[in-house]
Parts: sequence; C-alpha cells; structure tokens
Amino acid sequence: MKKLIRSALAFFLALIVFRAVANDSTDVRLRFDQQRINEKEVLLSIKAAVPKGIKLYGLQKAETDALYSSVNFDSSAHKYLKDHVQEQGSQHTEQDASVGAAVSYFTDSVLWQQAVKAGIEDSIVLKGSVNYLYQKGEEYLPGEQSFKFYINPEKPVQSGQGAVEDRSLLWIFLTAFGGGLLALITPCVYSMIPITVSFFTKRSKTRSEGIRNALYYSSSIVAIFTLLGFLITLIFGPAALNNLATNWVANLVFFFVFLLFGFSFLGAFEIGLPASWSTKADSKAGMGSFMGIFFMALTLVVVSFSCTGPIIGNLLVLAAKGNYYGPLVGMFGFSLALALPFALFAFFPSKLNMLGKAGGWLNAVKVTLGFLELALALKFLSNADLAKGWRLLDREVFISLWIVIFVLLGIYLIGKLKFHHDDELPKNDFGVPYLSVTRLCFAITAFAFSVYMIPGLWGAPLKGISAFVPPMGTQDFTASVAGVSNKVGVHESAAEADLPHPVKYYDKMHVYEPEVVTKYGMVTYFDYHEALEVARKLKKPLMLDFTGINCVNCRKMEGQVWSDPKVMKRLKEDFVIVSLYVDVHNIELPPSEQFYSKALDKQVETLGDKNADMQVTKFGANTQPYYFFVDGNEQKLAPEGYGYDPSLEKFISLLDKVKEEYQKRKG
Repeated sequence: MKKLIRSALAFFLALIVFRAVANDSTDVRLRFDQQRINEKEVLLSIKAAVPKGIKLYGLQKAETDALYSSVNFDSSAHKYLKDHVQEQGSQHTEQDASVGAAVSYFTDSVLWQQAVKAGIEDSIVLKGSVNYLYQKGEEYLPGEQSFKFYINPEKPVQSGQGAVEDRSLLWIFLTAFGGGLLALITPCVYSMIPITVSFFTKRSKTRSEGIRNALYYSSSIVAIFTLLGFLITLIFGPAALNNLATNWVANLVFFFVFLLFGFSFLGAFEIGLPASWSTKADSKAGMGSFMGIFFMALTLVVVSFSCTGPIIGNLLVLAAKGNYYGPLVGMFGFSLALALPFALFAFFPSKLNMLGKAGGWLNAVKVTLGFLELALALKFLSNADLAKGWRLLDREVFISLWIVIFVLLGIYLIGKLKFHHDDELPKNDFGVPYLSVTRLCFAITAFAFSVYMIPGLWGAPLKGISAFVPPMGTQDFTASVAGVSNKVGVHESAAEADLPHPVKYYDKMHVYEPEVVTKYGMVTYFDYHEALEVARKLKKPLMLDFTGINCVNCRKMEGQVWSDPKVMKRLKEDFVIVSLYVDVHNIELPPSEQFYSKALDKQVETLGDKNADMQVTKFGANTQPYYFFVDGNEQKLAPEGYGYDPSLEKFISLLDKVKEEYQKRKG
C-alpha cells in the first residue's frame, strides 16, 4: 500500500507542474551515439547534459524508487537487447521530503548505455524514447525525446568497390582497349605504323637493337597516356569525376565537345594542338637513345591528337564512371592497344606488307566516327535536358534526330553523300565505281537501325536502346497499348486496384518513369515515407529502387528484367515500389526538410541529394541501380541489396525469398 501511495504521489506532482515542451528545449539536452564493440555487439549511448541548478533523476533501481527516468525501447527491439541499460555518472542520493523517500540524481551529466546483439552483417533499426524527470527549483518537470538507431552492415560503402568496381574497371579497360584499336585505323595513326617501324629496323645496327628500340617506343606511348590518366585523377579526384555523369553542366560541356569533334571528323575543320608543341617535341627526338625515342613517341601523341582526341574525350567521359582508378585504367587500356602494333611489327617486320595502303577508306572511317559523335552529343544534351526539366529533347524529338543521323550515315556509306576530304569510290575492271562488301554491310546496318527506331515515334518501347532514349513520360503522343498486360500474362490483382495514387513529387517526377512502368500500368511512388505508409496499409514488403534519370544500367534492368512477365507479375501483386532518384536536382526540399549530410559532405537541399544520403547512410551503397527490401518496421527483408545483374533467375529468386521472409515475420 505504501509503494502505491508513493507512486501515485510522484505522478500527481509531475502532472501539477507539467511543462515538458517549454522546458525540454532549454534544460536537459540529450546526445545519441553508437559504436561497435565486437563482431557480435554494438553499444548504444545516450548522454544527458544537466545544466547548473537542475537535478536529473537516474534510472529506477528498485520498485520503491518514486522519482526516476527511464530508457524505453519498442517491443520490436527487445530481441536484440542484451542485459539492461547501464548508468554511469557522478550520482548523488538524498532524502526527498515530497515523496518521503531517498532519491538518486545527477547534477552534471549522466551516460546511459545499452548493449545490442548485432552481427557485422546485420541491418537493424531500433526505436524508442527517453522519459526523464528532473527538478528545477521547487518544480518537478518531465521530459520525453524519441530516438532511432540505425545499425548498418559493417562493410565498405559499395561505391563501385569490390566486385562491382572490379567489373566496371574491367569493362572500362576493355572498352578503352577497343578505343585504342579504333584509333589505329584513323588516318593520323595508321599511316605512322609502317614508317615508324621501318625507321627502327633500318636505323638499328642489329635486329635485337631494333626490337629494343621499338619496345622503348611502345612503352613510352603507354607511359605518356597513363601519365595523362594519373594527372586527371590527381587533379579532379574520384568524387568530382563520378559526379560528371549526372551533373547537367558537365553534360552540356560534353555535348559541345562531342559536337565539336563530330564536325571536325566530318571535315568542317581540323582540331590539333599548337604547332609549336609538335615542333619542340620533334626537335628533342634526336637526343640520346631512350630520351630520343621517348620524344618520338610524344611527337606521335601530339601530331595524332586531331584523330585520337575525340576518342580520348569519349574515353574520359566513360572513365568518369569508374571512380578513382577509372581514368588510369582507361588510359592504360587505350595506350596499350595503340602501342601494340609498333611492338608486334618490330618483332615480325616481314609482316608489314599485310597493312593495306592508306586511302579513302581511312577518311570513311573518320566520317563514320563523326556521325556517331553527333549521336552521342545528343545523348549528353538529353541528360542535361532531363536533369533540368527543359523538355527540349522529348522522346520523339530525340528519336527523330537519331533516325536522320543514321539515315545520312547510310547514304554516305553507299557513296551518295560526299564530304571535304572524301575520295572517289574505287573502280572495277570496267571503270565503274563500286561499293566494297564491308562498306555495304555497314550501310545496311545504319539503314536497319533507322527503320528499327521509326515505331518509337508512336510509343514503341525500342527495348534494344531504351537505356539511351529519354523516358516514355516525355513523349507527347503514344499509340494505344491497351491489352498489352493481358497478352503477356500480367494481371492486375484485386489488392492493386485499391493502391493509392502517388501524390508527393508525382506531378514533376512521373515524366521520368521508365517505359516498363508506363507499359504495364505499374504504380510507383517517389517519396519513401509515402510508400512506406502504403506498404503498411496493404501489408506488403516495400521495394526501394535507388535509380537515376541518366542511369543507363537502371534502364537496362527495367527493360531486360522488370519487363519479364514472371518478374512483372511479382512486382505488381506482391510489392509496393518506391523509385528514389539520386540525380534529381531541380526539385528543392522545403527548408524544414533540409539538413547537412556527413555522408555526402554537403547541405542536402534537393530531392536527389536526400535520396542519395538515404542510400549511403541507411543502406551502405551509392551505386545505381540498387534494390533493397524492407518491412513495415523498416527492417531489411534481405541481408544484402541487389545491384546491376540482369539475371532473371537471380532476381526472381530474390523476390520470392523476400516475400517468404515477409510472410514469416507477419505470421
């Protein structure tokens, strides 16, 4: 009875002097922190700073305690808690006349700590609140502050590192190597191979000396280009290069650069480095053996810039997506391919007669590259257009321009269109100009590609190039695609019919929805919390789709994997999907939602930055596409996310496992 009276009295005193809201912001201040103790435990810390003249009551040690504070976790967190909350600080004890019992309190600060069972691969969200009581003068004042701890897997941020980075760097190397091979058949480089190799073999006293000099020459080419990649990495850094892919200003710069190189390849003008550079490099070529050969290689690099420059420019844009080592690996691959024939023909000089004579076919290669440069320039302009929402290059406008470019390329290849440096077509035994079979095959390819794109003007999905054209939401007119879903066996479930229409950001973001979403009538959300509430209401798992407006691999996943009938059926019937675009910078957040992100090291002011911060801080990844699955309590339904992997079997297996895990937790 005495215990009951004391508890009731304490509660009565707290109610009489209740001013929690007014005093919480100026009196006791709480700071939350966490750190990993070992591979199986994490320590959560709550430090309360107590101003002078205030008594903060400690945790309840016995049932007889009448005045006390408490740290309370939600019921979903209890299975992770180890032991009880521990209290540290300089504690005082005195008899309190108001309750007629001894009370414990702190006048400086107190630290409350809770050990949590969490492995290094676990992803856990722990929610709760701190309910504290303190005395200020003659008043007993309560306070409450909720908290949320995110325990993420202890692994490096997946920013292209590990398997993802290895694969992307290998892809950059192989693509750059292909670019080097392409540079070999440009007029500036191709004609230099037999001249340079003959120079080494004829001027050297022995065959071994000629081979050694050619190897010096080849190694110098590799060293010069690789040094260029290193300097680019050193000057711009990994973050700056990685951001080029989505920055609208950078994409505009790339557009003008590609446009410039495209017109140059078509013969409008020549792009070259200052003549004084090549003259100075050439004058040094007569120095001692190695240095002389090095400057010969430098001369080749400078003189051939008008042909290799556009290819290197394309390569640097590609390498910007390879993080820190992208430019280094890319330049190494490019220079290796460029230097290879000089070394091989030095070993086997008798094979030099295998090289065809330089002629009009080399200029045809250059002009073809010019048309491709123009097509790529439009892609970069489209990236900037989508990022800023200008609507200059809507889908049908973009496709129309590409159709015209590739039709003109086909006309050029069959010899009906001439440019400044073009020769006449070769003549047969009867003196009649003719097309080579190779040139005809390339012309057929250009015309066929143009015909393939024509249905896209009326809304055809163009699955083969869906990753490169603007999204379907930007197209003003599409032919009716009614009944498509039923034809492929994707049916709308009864539950989906009640799926609330997305509201937040929908008016500005729906134009970026990929074709697969429009085609199959999927419902996707653009705000995490809105989608989470829908998932809770419908009792479905939430699929977080971290994506980007200009993410090519995202469009590939949607076009190759999401569009499969088996995958689409699961996505529509079993999941709520939220598409979180990390490169949307034309939608500003309200001032109340803006914050400073430690992960991004910047003030988060746009929707894209907000989504990017969420991906890094809550899920430990920053590449796109990346898919994560959570339940209504925001706990992961799969220990790992799913990045770019267009394997249908793997993705279907993942969806089934997530659904099964969700049913277990719900049941």
